Amino acid sequence: MANVDSPSAPLAGATVLVTRPAGHGAAFARRARALGAAIVALPGLSLRPPADADAARAALRAAAAFDGAIFVSPVAVARAFALLPALHVPAAFGVGAGTVRALARHGLRGHAPRERADSEGLLALPDFADVRGHRYALVGAPGGRDLIAPTLRARGAEVVPIHVYERAPPRLTRRHFDALAQAAAPLLLPLSSAEALGHLVALLPPPLLERLRTQLVVASSARLAELARTHGFTDVTEAASALSADLLAAAARALARHRL
Repeated sequence: MANVDSPSAPLAGATVLVTRPAGHGAAFARRARALGAAIVALPGLSLRPPADADAARAALRAAAAFDGAIFVSPVAVARAFALLPALHVPAAFGVGAGTVRALARHGLRGHAPRERADSEGLLALPDFADVRGHRYALVGAPGGRDLIAPTLRARGAEVVPIHVYERAPPRLTRRHFDALAQAAAPLLLPLSSAEALGHLVALLPPPLLERLRTQLVVASSARLAELARTHGFTDVTEAASALSADLLAAAARALARHRL
């Protein structure tokens, strides 16, 4: 990555690529701008309503009789409550602090791992040590890592997936490609989704992808950092979590190292 002059703001002179789905990256973009960055929207996913909204709504109602519900992301929380505003579950869990905050906005006290904000961290919670005979709803979308449900089933629990939205490849257009081509380096690519990374690698024109591979990637976990490297990205740093503040703090630290 090219060196830049020392700025007055942590991300001044850099361009942050917002890979969150269209309509879901505004708050992240505001935080990045406040740190001095320019912004380019480069969604790695698009989100769609569930294929059967009535079935999802009925499943959410039934979850009130379960031992608890696991929400895979803040989006899962938002989409679940959009389908059923009066949603109630005996216990609510989230993979990370952002999901817990989303639950709190809807009046639910959520539990999340403190040490690591991923599926492994969630499964290490004491709540899931002895789950034989328990029943949990897993609220999210089809696809993903598929680690939580198999692990809990192996421990003797029943897991009922409830799909409150669907993920799909993004609709990238010439507008996105031109903005990326014209963006001022250094480029910062925050990543919190393996699926989004896969879509960008598949859909970006080869010259743009090659340019991006030489820029700075900020991954939300060690797993994503390693995945980025396997896709040919050469300058990868790891954030403490997928929270916006953690991703941007890691980006600022990495950028500062390049400015030395």
